[in-house]
Amino acid sequence: MILAYAPLVRYLAGRLAVALPPQVELTDLESYGMFGLLEAVDRYDPRRGVKFETYATRRIRGAILDGLRAETWAPALKQKARELEEAYGRLEAELGRSPSEAELAAALGITPAELARREAEVGAAVVLSLEDSFLGPDGESAPVADRLADDQGPDPVESALAEERREILAEAISRLSEKERLVITLFYYEGLTATEIAAVLGLSVARISQLHARAILRLRGRLARQKQYLMP
Repeated sequence: MILAYAPLVRYLAGRLAVALPPQVELTDLESYGMFGLLEAVDRYDPRRGVKFETYATRRIRGAILDGLRAETWAPALKQKARELEEAYGRLEAELGRSPSEAELAAALGITPAELARREAEVGAAVVLSLEDSFLGPDGESAPVADRLADDQGPDPVESALAEERREILAEAISRLSEKERLVITLFYYEGLTATEIAAVLGLSVARISQLHARAILRLRGRLARQKQYLMP
């Protein structure tokens, strides 16, 4: 079973790698993911009515994210991401809309080029931050797309809360720019890699990474103000 699902580990590691700094090796992500796969094989209970691939995907992603959180560069990047996130939130509140690149750069006292560099640099931190905004009932990270999937659970209260969370997230996504929405949709809903998204949009992979980071920062800033609705 381990060999059969090893490609799933490589796929998930490759998708997460798009947001990471260059010092992070893909092989390290795959190693973290293999621990998650081993744990999934050990703990999987078919009586719960969940497909193994679904269960394993959650465990593999969680193991990779846990490994990233333990990296020495993570705290510094999180601080930089927090500064950008706060600037986004402050300007959005003042303007009543999402700030432009020029407006955000001016507020931070930097050039648009420096803003783009910072957004790309903190990609890993914003992914971790967004995942932390969507914790499942067991405290494990739940992929963003899972929060927009249909939820037909037996608990009507939980189903109502899940629907409210989906509406909040959908509204936040609707406020993104067209390109940011496309990147989020293609990455989280369609399952495309950064290279594939770059080909679809006719942009460089670096630009896709920047748009992804910016979109997550905007979402994170908006969702943080309504976190009580996002936590199950």
